[in-house]
Amino acid sequence: MGTVLFISGQEIFVIMIVVLLLFGADKIPEIAKGLGKSMRDFKKATDEIRHEIETSTRDIKKDMNDIQDSIHKDVSDISNNIQKNLDDTTEPIRKDLKDTAETLQKNMDDIGASVN
Repeated sequence: MGTVLFISGQEIFVIMIVVLLLFGADKIPEIAKGLGKSMRDFKKATDEIRHEIETSTRDIKKDMNDIQDSIHKDVSDISNNIQKNLDDTTEPIRKDLKDTAETLQKNMDDIGASVN
């Protein structure tokens, strides 16, 4: 008959005889029914716990993704604002430098024309 949980067929047979003698033939179906119901209830509770954990995990992942998206958007907005402020600040300086360079070039051209 083989071994189940390190118990041989002969040991299982002896245990069944002892159970039969202790509880009688009338009580064995009730005991089996009670064990079956207990196993079903345990499996149902386990499935409910697993479902609750999966639901909570899904909600936490969604919240984390929302936070990550929000932070990414905020960082992008700040970066764009910094770039805009930098452009607004440097544009007058660039214009002044360009005007100064053009004036210097014009003066150099005038000096070169007067020397020739």
